[in-house]
Amino acid sequence: MTNKLPRADRRTQLLDTAYTIVREHGTDALTLGNLAKEAGVSKPIAYSHFETRSGLLIALYQEINERRLAAVAADLTDTPANLPAVACVIAAAYMACHAALGSEWHAINAAMQGDAAMHACHERIVNGYVDFFHEALAPVSSLESEPLRRRCIGIIGAAEALSAAMVRGHVSERLAAADLESLIVAVLAQAANAVN
Repeated sequence: MTNKLPRADRRTQLLDTAYTIVREHGTDALTLGNLAKEAGVSKPIAYSHFETRSGLLIALYQEINERRLAAVAADLTDTPANLPAVACVIAAAYMACHAALGSEWHAINAAMQGDAAMHACHERIVNGYVDFFHEALAPVSSLESEPLRRRCIGIIGAAEALSAAMVRGHVSERLAAADLESLIVAVLAQAANAVN
């Protein structure tokens, strides 16, 4: 068994181990018992952090999502305030995060579909992406808030579909990012023309 760690550090260690299990063996191998074994802790420790397998999947999904959002936000800090530049950064960062996570992100998402708590978590994450994209694109869009929010929902849907195709090997990261960038610019530029 491993040395006693502060609770937050132990949780980080368990989530890192959970991600490794999913990456190497798939989501079916991610149980609390297997997590405890791979992390070198007792089962009660794993259960005290996540309570159920659903709780573990939700925590892992949220952790991965927070890392993705932080990466995109970091990339936006030095980006010129114009639509093509912001669209390029958002698209490239989104696809880079998915490429780094690989099929694990989509596998965890798929594993979450049968549980109400997991479904609610997924909805919160999607809504968080809508908020994030809305905030990033608002300064470079002529749209009012609500029409922009609706378009962000569509952009995220397209981003999810492109990233899923990318991790399955149907499209390269470079092309997926370029296609998403083009979609963002086209959707918002077309909207600007319609407003004028």
